[in-house]
Order: sequence, then C-alpha cells, then structure tokens
Amino acid sequence: MPTVTKPNQQLITELQSLGLRLHDPNAGAASRRGGAGPSDHKAVVVDGHTVMIPVHTASSWSSPFAASPLGPDGSSTLMRDGVSVGIISFPRQPRFYKLQTLDGIAYSKIATLHGSDVLATTVLQSCIRYESRRKSCQFCAIGQSLAAGRTILRKTPQQLAEVARAAVLLDSVKHMVMTTGTPNATDRGAQILCESAFAVKSAVNLPIQGQCEPPDEDAWFKRMHEAGIDSLGMHLEAVTPEVRARIMPGKASVSVERYFSAFEAAVDVFGHGQVSTYILAGLGDTPEAILRTSEKLIAIGVYPFVVPFVPISGTPLEDHPAPSSAYMRDLLTPLSDMLAAGGLHSSDIKAGCGKCGACSSLSTFEKRPS
Repeated sequence: MPTVTKPNQQLITELQSLGLRLHDPNAGAASRRGGAGPSDHKAVVVDGHTVMIPVHTASSWSSPFAASPLGPDGSSTLMRDGVSVGIISFPRQPRFYKLQTLDGIAYSKIATLHGSDVLATTVLQSCIRYESRRKSCQFCAIGQSLAAGRTILRKTPQQLAEVARAAVLLDSVKHMVMTTGTPNATDRGAQILCESAFAVKSAVNLPIQGQCEPPDEDAWFKRMHEAGIDSLGMHLEAVTPEVRARIMPGKASVSVERYFSAFEAAVDVFGHGQVSTYILAGLGDTPEAILRTSEKLIAIGVYPFVVPFVPISGTPLEDHPAPSSAYMRDLLTPLSDMLAAGGLHSSDIKAGCGKCGACSSLSTFEKRPS
C-alpha cells in the first residue's frame, strides 16, 4: 500500500497566521483582493496541499516568510528569515479567465478559481446590511471588488451555467461554491441560489455547495436540494452572543438558536456531514467556546470549518490581528479528535469550503480514514 505523505502541518498553520511576502506577485493564479468571504489571499501549494495564504494584509508585509523568484519549473523556494524551509508552487491561471460572455463580461467577473480546483461565485454582490456600519459584518468586504470593477452586481443563472461549463471543460474544476449577499430578511438568498444551481446543473454535472443565512422557512432546504445544491453552508462566523453582537451586529439578529434549528432541519435534507458552518477563530471567541459549539454541531452532523481570521484591508477590522499559529494548533488538535469521533471528514463533503479546505489547516489535523 503506498505511503501518503502528510503536508507540513506546522508550516501551513504558521503561513496562514503570518502571511507571505511574494517576489513575483503575479505568479500563478491571481490573488484575491476584497470581495465576499476570506480574502487578501493567494493560493499556494505546500507539500502538494493547496492552501490560501494572506499576501495583501499588514502582517503579511512584515512576515518572516518570503517566496524567492520563480524557477524554470514554476516553483519557488520558501524562505523564513532568509533560511530555506521548503519548496512551494502556485496553481496556474485558469484558462476560462481568458473568455467572456456574449455581452462582453469577462468570465472572471462571474466566477473565480479558489484553491486549485474550486469554482466560486457570489451570486449577488450586495447585502442588506453592508451599507450600514451599524449593521454590517465588520470583517466583510463584499462591496470592494464590485466598486473596483472586478465583478458585477448580479450574476444571472445563464451566465453562471456558461462559466461553470467552461471551467469544467478547460480547467477540470471539481466542485463549485455559490454564496450570496443577503438580499432580504425572509428567504435570505435561498431563492437566488435555487435559480442559479438549477441552471448550472442543467449545463454541467458539477457538485455545488450553496451558502446563505438560515432562511425563514425550513422548506427552503428541500427546494435548494431539489434545485441541485449538494451541500449547504450556513455560517456562524462567531459563536458567542457578545462577540456576534460586536462583530456582526446585523447578522446577530439571526440567533444562534435559529442557526441550530436550521442546521438540524438541513441535515435531515442534505445528510450527515453535508451541512457545514464557517467559524472564524481570532475574533474574540475563546477556544473553549469554539470547541463547545463545535461539539454540538458535530453531534447533529454539521461540519465546523474553523478558519483563522484574516484582516481585510479597508474594513473596520483591517488592523485586528490574526490568531497565532499556536492558538490555531491548540484549537484544531482537539477539534480533529472530535471530528473523528463524530464520523465527519472533509473528504466526504460533496462540495464547498470544507471539502476544499484551503482557507484552514484543519484538514491536515484530521485523522484519515483507514
């Protein structure tokens, strides 16, 4: 039986906390600035494992890690304080980025490559809370990429289907993430996701994760599943009421209790391990609080994707420090034991952030199935 080499867990965790200085900023696939979700990253291949590493944050500019100029094979020497600690490379720029729709919109403004084989899109690049600093999530930059002209406000189902098909044919994309800004206080984006997923699945057989806040009616879970969404993400981000109220005052109006009732209903539809939630470590929740919440999530079949917070330039939290690598190791080590005991593993997720795993080193801590 072949030996599987495990990625350098400590190195990846440190890179995600400290960031990376690049000699060749344009090497490989374009880095991400602004936009919805974790950003200011670049995809980097470390020991054959693709991870998203901060490259546009204040901490990354003073990081002890630096990448040397690219060699003829496209690889780079990773240096820490001037000493070589490994060889890294970068996923190539996807071919579908060179194309555009019939009405002249670049495919890269419709959807982008995350990690090395994940197609990601924000179907609606706006949110009912974003324009109000009293209500917006303090880490969110959903409007930045729109203001910079790197995306468009609303991606139509037809555009998404066209780009998804091209990404599969040209770049062997394996799964897709569809997220959305919250358009209203009722279905909270579920309807938009249904329309989009149905169009994509009509064009290409591509596993899809939908991401939205818990809708007002649990019936939406069945509708989303029937529309072609294979797995579902409903993201807590923070787990304690005081941190949620401070960091995301508008989103906190949807209580943790509502999230958990929605999680249970969604697992009944999508299945054990096919519902997940993003938890951003380093916003103020204690490791104990994150682990307690994760234990409850795992018990009902929800995968807690715990990710180190990365401050995004231009947001109220741009100077908030990322958690240390020691903090993340102390958190992810017991979490991996809990996942194993609960029968959850990222490789079993059909599509989405947990399956990709690039924004956290959690998958390197997981116990591999025998």
